[in-house]
Amino acid sequence: MRLSSHLLCAGSLSCLLLAGVSGPVAAWAAEGAALAAAPQAAAPVAGRLNGAPDSFADLAAKLLPAVVNVSTTQTVKSGSDEDDEDGDGGDDQLPQMPNFPQGSPFEKFFHDFMNRQSSPDAPPRRMQALGSGFIIDPAGYIVTNNHVIRHADKITVTLQDNTVLTARAVGHDDRTDLALLKVDSKKPLPAVHFGDSDKRRVGDWVLAIGNPFGLSGTVTAGIISSRGRNIDQGPYDDFIQTDAPINKGNSGGPLFDMDGNVIGVNTAIYSPSGGSVGIGFSIPANEARGILEQLRKTGKVSRGWLGVRIQNVTQDIADGLGLSPARGALVAGVEKDGPAAKAKLQTGDVIQTLDGQSIEGKALPRLSAQLPVGTVAHLGVWRHGKMVDVPVTIGMLPEPAAEPEAKPAATPKGAAEVSLSKLGFSVGPLDAAARQKYSLPSGQKGVLVTSVKDGGLASDRGLREGDVVTEVQQAEVTSPADLKKRIEDAQKAHKKSVLLLVHDADGLRWVPFPLNGEDTP
Repeated sequence: MRLSSHLLCAGSLSCLLLAGVSGPVAAWAAEGAALAAAPQAAAPVAGRLNGAPDSFADLAAKLLPAVVNVSTTQTVKSGSDEDDEDGDGGDDQLPQMPNFPQGSPFEKFFHDFMNRQSSPDAPPRRMQALGSGFIIDPAGYIVTNNHVIRHADKITVTLQDNTVLTARAVGHDDRTDLALLKVDSKKPLPAVHFGDSDKRRVGDWVLAIGNPFGLSGTVTAGIISSRGRNIDQGPYDDFIQTDAPINKGNSGGPLFDMDGNVIGVNTAIYSPSGGSVGIGFSIPANEARGILEQLRKTGKVSRGWLGVRIQNVTQDIADGLGLSPARGALVAGVEKDGPAAKAKLQTGDVIQTLDGQSIEGKALPRLSAQLPVGTVAHLGVWRHGKMVDVPVTIGMLPEPAAEPEAKPAATPKGAAEVSLSKLGFSVGPLDAAARQKYSLPSGQKGVLVTSVKDGGLASDRGLREGDVVTEVQQAEVTSPADLKKRIEDAQKAHKKSVLLLVHDADGLRWVPFPLNGEDTP
């Protein structure tokens, strides 16, 4: 008994898509679901709190007809990249070969069999997947997750009364994992409406309805466990966390408040085992609503764009900048010719407000993406010890494009390797040999990290051999001697820490290093 496809979102976060369900698995899932639900159903309520419902039955009966089963089929050619598009290594797609004695006829038989299954010339296979969705318009518009219908050849929707309809994708958004479907029906369909997710608080009751393990029309209850969760799913994470039991197959299903309004779209769970452990995540309705409106009108989503790379302000970073308290979004990079560059934003600026609203680093991409393209936003920026107002015209988030080949940067004359022993690393010139060794672009500027001491400050802060330091205290460095002098200047100025702008495999980030007493690099 196993699932033929396991779709991972991030680390131990599992998407809620159920793929390739067999009869025995469905039976096992039904038994497991019953066992998981039993303790919740049997638990008595002692000292009932105000507002706790006696039963969810009336509300569930009202909402169930608008929740649908979404089924997809996809043709997958054996040996293609799509066999492993879910990132699980593809190991569960084919049986594993038993450990037969080397050279035995059984070993050859199984080896030949598995080669035929994975051969590019093998016949295509049909894969099926199940998810959930909900109707938001009687005309037949249905919301689900993008990963439920991604690459599907055919999409069918099954209503609560077992009516089966063929659906087409109106549009999808990869960044938030939302998709909008359309079905044609001879009669108006039962629909539900979005509520104001911002009004719902931690501790409020919620209902989740969906099709866990293909078991249609399953209702579970719980509370909102947390708000504003960032699970590193994407740049716009702002999930509602709930303990309402949800499992694979719940993808795209609704999360309801006690007024029967949709306040979230169930998208991911945290689970070491793949089943519900009471930690589920939903896309807030207030975020989903605008995206779905755009999908309905144009079939795609356009987002606002500032053109900056940012990171959160830690206490170490704040000490290096002389900023108190430690809050805001630190600018680690500015896109050339982007809105921020045109507004004269600089690396080392700390964006603390957006149109008067206080922000933290992780929230800035999401909030700026929600701004209409062409509008003027006002950034409250902390720069060199004082606050300044920076008006910026919001641009449109561009599609990823290949970077043009840049001209090689000249290596500074007289550059030599320098050891910064107190900080735990050494630096050297960024010459042609170093670019080739570490696969650095020809236009990369800065100073190369040549070695990092195990257990030292640099190692603890994630510095690695091959990283490039481009700035120290918001000033460019072009040679090891230049870098060392900048650090010594910060120490003479009695700075608590010094900030290095480092370019690593993930891009640019500010790295703080404490400066202790009279120690020298």
